[in-house]
Amino acid sequence: MQGMSERFGNFLIASLELFAAAFLMILGAIILWIVVAYILDVTQTRHAIRRNYPVIGRFRYFFEHLGEFFRQYFFAMDREELPFNRAQRSWVYRAAKDINNTVAFGSTRDLRKAGTVVFVNCPFPTLGEDAVPPRPVTIGPGCRSPYTTASLFNISGMSYGAISKPAVLALSSGANKAGCWTNTGEGGLSSYHLDGGCDIVFQIGTAKNGVRDLDGNLNDDKIREISAHPQVKMFEIKLSQGAKPGKGGMLPGAKVTEEIAKIRGIRVGENAFSPNRHPDVRNNTDLLDMIERVRNAGGKPTGFKTVVGSPAVLDELFSEIVERGADSAPDFITIDGAEGGTGAAPMPLIDAVGLPLRESLPILVDKLTEYGLRERVKVIASGKLINPEDIAWALCMGADFVTSARGFMFALGCIQALQCNKNTCPTGITTHDERLQRGLYPPDKAERVAAYVRNMINEVGVIAHACGVRSPSELNRAHARVIQESGLSIGLDQLHPVPPLRPGIDKKTG
Repeated sequence: MQGMSERFGNFLIASLELFAAAFLMILGAIILWIVVAYILDVTQTRHAIRRNYPVIGRFRYFFEHLGEFFRQYFFAMDREELPFNRAQRSWVYRAAKDINNTVAFGSTRDLRKAGTVVFVNCPFPTLGEDAVPPRPVTIGPGCRSPYTTASLFNISGMSYGAISKPAVLALSSGANKAGCWTNTGEGGLSSYHLDGGCDIVFQIGTAKNGVRDLDGNLNDDKIREISAHPQVKMFEIKLSQGAKPGKGGMLPGAKVTEEIAKIRGIRVGENAFSPNRHPDVRNNTDLLDMIERVRNAGGKPTGFKTVVGSPAVLDELFSEIVERGADSAPDFITIDGAEGGTGAAPMPLIDAVGLPLRESLPILVDKLTEYGLRERVKVIASGKLINPEDIAWALCMGADFVTSARGFMFALGCIQALQCNKNTCPTGITTHDERLQRGLYPPDKAERVAAYVRNMINEVGVIAHACGVRSPSELNRAHARVIQESGLSIGLDQLHPVPPLRPGIDKKTG
């Protein structure tokens, strides 16, 4: 017994000695780091804080970085943050998880703030048994393969490469379960888009990835090859997007793997440039010619995506369409607001270029009406629309469909960590780090995507029924009002009255 006590005592002494030695080594390393950091800080000239407050000044950057993650949880109020506040995100999270989305005690939204949209409730709302689902809409009825869908809420363009493989798989499968479409983004059509079995809108970006030859020229055979997939329902020519109108991009050659090269139709290992516009689209004539070329080659509805900078641009385009004939018109126009998102863009473009959707959507709808093209050209609204009131507003304003990218990123689990432009997305959505991608399990996230769409349509329907109509498709400008600077509201139908046809325009043009 005494021998065991001695052995235990020796073991304890040895452990304490080892712990003390380890502690001294760690303490020595910390002291060495402090000394080295002190010398580096006081001798460098780039950072005033570190030069004036050596070592301690380094923690400023550490806490600034942590602030991105903790601000939204501990310091910001429900309605304070940008680009999306906690209330907006929380609704999406709950909708995607298919859990109770009711709230208590009253709204945290300031209903007196100028620009706030409120809906006009009816004294005799629509009963549940009288409600009907959204009506089917046909896009491109004159095409060889028109597209008819009743899906009001769809997934906006997110390229494979900008988002990860599991994210694309989850979105495509979720879209199939929900009966909505997904947009490929400008990175081309991957097998992961097809695997989910959903309807697909193929986006043709300025680099023409997936429908180009190796020199970057549009290739009709490639268009026919893409169109041969039954899941590909439409082609969208991207002129610009909300967060970076007039800005191209580059995919570094190191990221151009054999898989990416095959999908995009580019050379392996070479830098892949996306020009800031289509080099072969210099004016409206070129744009309409390209639309007609893609539509003829693919046989499917073809439109374009743009950010409006001035109403005059639409006047010029629609005047030319009227002159050429309504058959030359795009089958749809996707209008993106300046508040749209992206993985990476210069701050001046994100902050200060392009019209917000609240202004540009009514401009587009009204210009189409003025030129007799409203029935011919369908309107898809995009730009920071992630909650039911956003979608209801867009439908009131005249949109036929709404698309969202960031809303679906939240449905996948995005926490707005603002790491999209890096390879460090903690939720695995915008990273190609396989360790981080492991956190995104496509089968589970697909269910969340589908639940998000279902709950969105259900709650937009709740708004519509409160307004006294049977379906979200029946919402119009008389069903919403906007708070003015005076604190009083004005109806959308008064703020944006439907314009008459322009003189000389035939009502049958569209």
